[in-house]
Amino acid sequence: MSVREFYGRYADLYDRIATFPGVSRWRRAAAVSLDLSPGDTVVEFGCGSGANLPHLREQVGPEGEVVGVDFTRPLLDRARDRAPDAHLVCGDATAPAVASADAVLGTFVCGMFQSPAEVVADWCSLVGPGGNVALLDATTSPHPVGRLCNPLFRAFARGTAPAESTRDAALAAVTGEADTVLDQRVAAARATVVARTRHRRFERFGLGFVGLLSGEVIDDFSP
Repeated sequence: MSVREFYGRYADLYDRIATFPGVSRWRRAAAVSLDLSPGDTVVEFGCGSGANLPHLREQVGPEGEVVGVDFTRPLLDRARDRAPDAHLVCGDATAPAVASADAVLGTFVCGMFQSPAEVVADWCSLVGPGGNVALLDATTSPHPVGRLCNPLFRAFARGTAPAESTRDAALAAVTGEADTVLDQRVAAARATVVARTRHRRFERFGLGFVGLLSGEVIDDFSP
């Protein structure tokens, strides 16, 4: 089963997870971290069922533009119901069909990219100097209590992503292979934000499992 088919099949489950009680606080914090102004254009890559879009709309006001990009149509159908005034695009976050924006938000999506550093670098170039980028991602936790729950997180992360077989999913959950790949990809994405931005802020939620990194893109970056 392809990644697109997987997320399409379990769209209802993902929508329930995205709107789980307490999660909205993280989503609101992500929208605020972008330092948006009324009239701005903000793009969310990996918008899923649109749980972040109302928070982004609050920040840019009715005169601003909210763009949600996801490659799963069943999730976009839910996003359309939740945020009818947003511009929704069925597309790939690794090759965004967006010309420009004032800010970009990537939500629980960097762990899916084969080359997350390159993708996030493209997002930084999209907004340009003075624009803002924020990443909201989940990884294993460094928190003393969270570390005790890392095996559960590992199983959850693997169980809510495509696997070649049930045996592969179970083996990855036991060995830690799943969170190793996820952590590495998220770390690479965050490293790009650190290299490309200033005025950075980093905040953890949910016993350290969820991290929010944001910053203002600088103009003196040399690859």
